[in-house]
Amino acid sequence: MGGRAACYGRRSAARSPRPRCPVRGGAIRAPAGATRMSFDIDATATARLRSAGQRYTTQRRRLIELLADAGSPVSIPDILAGGSGLKQSSIYRNLAALEQAGVVRRLVTDEEFGRYELAEDLIGHHHHLVCSRCGKMRDVDAPEELERTLEKALDRIAKRAGFARVSHRLELLGLCAGCAAEVGADTTRA
Repeated sequence: MGGRAACYGRRSAARSPRPRCPVRGGAIRAPAGATRMSFDIDATATARLRSAGQRYTTQRRRLIELLADAGSPVSIPDILAGGSGLKQSSIYRNLAALEQAGVVRRLVTDEEFGRYELAEDLIGHHHHLVCSRCGKMRDVDAPEELERTLEKALDRIAKRAGFARVSHRLELLGLCAGCAAEVGADTTRA
């Protein structure tokens, strides 16, 4: 796999501290000026799998690379179609182990298949745009002002309900550009 590759992220550090990038050689580093610490995803995956009684195999490493390269949640058919070289049964089995260990997260959708992405603590807090027609998902960051407003509201709701450590995930539903074009929907509305 080669040496460690620096990750410069897809977003400016001012907009989001979330490093979303390929995991070539195992290293993911936040962009310059980002607030997130640099970390080695291989070491994190190894530790989490070990504590779950599992090993960090070549196939699991390959799946983590594929999920990081994708940059948004992917389904098992997406992984198979991408020429991963992994067998379907191995993908299911290894994703289940990675999910159990807290390395990946399975997202339940209205599609026949779930979608997978790296765990949020590895890639940073984000939300998803979901096409209600084809199921395609895209990662998005909410404006900081919205995040602060949500956190305040969630704190009040949690306090009233007697909950602690409340977090949130948003899924915004709509039509992707391809589906909007097929049905003649207007995508210019902001």
